[in-house]
Amino acid sequence: MTIPMKIAFQGEPGANSHNAIAEAFPHAEPLPCATFEDALAAISSGEADLGMIPIENSIAGRVADIHHLLPASGLHIIGEWFIPIHHQLMAPRGAKIEDLKTIESHVHALGQCRRLIRKLGVRSIVAADTAGSARIVAERGDKSCGSLAPRLAAEIYGLDILAEDVEDESHNTTRFVILSKDAKWADQGKEPLVTSFVFRVRNIPAALYKALGGFATNGVNMTKLESYMVDGEFFATQFYADVDGHPDDRNLAFALEELKFFSREFRIVGVYPAHPFRQTFGEQQG
Repeated sequence: MTIPMKIAFQGEPGANSHNAIAEAFPHAEPLPCATFEDALAAISSGEADLGMIPIENSIAGRVADIHHLLPASGLHIIGEWFIPIHHQLMAPRGAKIEDLKTIESHVHALGQCRRLIRKLGVRSIVAADTAGSARIVAERGDKSCGSLAPRLAAEIYGLDILAEDVEDESHNTTRFVILSKDAKWADQGKEPLVTSFVFRVRNIPAALYKALGGFATNGVNMTKLESYMVDGEFFATQFYADVDGHPDDRNLAFALEELKFFSREFRIVGVYPAHPFRQTFGEQQG
């Protein structure tokens, strides 16, 4: 008998991270964890084989802070996954939408469904996560209390869906990274790849400008660049970046060599296949 792979995620059964695992690894066993730190610890200890962690949303922006997740944990990105986010308004069996007085969910879900909340004139209540709010509403059994959560949560906790896909924006999408205890770089040249890395520039004038110049001169496409304070110090800034390509590609190798010259710290945290959703990236002309 084959033992299914365990994949850790933050949240309760029925959360969007649970949905992402079901799509990406349909035969895996999801391992719910109370916090992101708990999920990372499960991967590091070997309790979980992998982790599915959301890091950014097309509407809310940053979800989980990558600078906490990767440099300190020593984990590696081995893949990414994008899923469209659809919020369902759910409540205990027999409830009517006009009877709702409160709606609870994760703060991002509430923020992504402002129009519905305003239209219904109900009070919003912040919960730890979407699926957790669905469980609480189900356990409470009060028909005046609703939840915003994925469809899977309604199935798990026995709730009625009163309104479907109530998010304000149809393009609502979350990007997840798949984390592993071991580095597993994707092979060069077989498919479009993403290289993710963290770095800290030397404390000299124009260090960041000089460090990034090599990506422009070598024609490397940088799809993400974020800065973070280190240990609460205003002068110590760490950067996280995603670029197209493999570190052994000639142009990216030259760009990284120049970056390292102007950096005091540098670490590649993952080389992995680009998710097909990236093919939809691009600005509209007009």
